[in-house]
Amino acid sequence: MHTAMLSKTHFNGYDVINVNNGPWRVCTHHDRLGSFSTREEAMAFAASLPAYQERTALAPAIKAH
Repeated sequence: MHTAMLSKTHFNGYDVINVNNGPWRVCTHHDRLGSFSTREEAMAFAASLPAYQERTALAPAIKAH
């Protein structure tokens, strides 16, 4: 039986993830931004990006009568 090994760090609003000793990935909730061979490279890339904040949908504008 095989169990997946997950390493996940949250940095500067981004997730830095490694699964089963594969490549390190820098992601948002919706997008994968980069893939790196070392954790240090992935963390440096995440540090170089602007701070990420999840955008929420704006409420519909209310018409004034």
